Amino acid sequence: MATTARFYGTEPAFPPDRPAGYYEDHPAFGRRWVPNPRLDARRRREAEAAASPRWRDFTPARVVLTSMGLRIRPAYAPETWLPFDHCLLTQVVVEPHETVLSYSVCAPLLLAGPTASWLGIVTEHIWHAAA
Repeated sequence: MATTARFYGTEPAFPPDRPAGYYEDHPAFGRRWVPNPRLDARRRREAEAAASPRWRDFTPARVVLTSMGLRIRPAYAPETWLPFDHCLLTQVVVEPHETVLSYSVCAPLLLAGPTASWLGIVTEHIWHAAA
């Protein structure tokens, strides 16, 4: 078992085109819309920050190491095994309690937990042995 995550960014989901603001009931001018450009700017900054590249989709998963690659079964999909083949690896970074695997065809994969360092070292050994 390990915690897995993917590193990627998304397209920003900006607020609707209508500006933020509020209706004001003015005694002389009646009911009118008062725009709030500061709130619009803050919402835009928040949307851009939420879409920036970062580790996403943290989930516990069962990880099986084979001679062909890693097979990962996320907790949210108990019938699905995701393949991460060694032949597509481009980089392995092993740190205490976590390993980052970079692939040529998909976003980097983070393995975290007590077994992550061991999985990273063995994966790197298999990857270099096959090359």
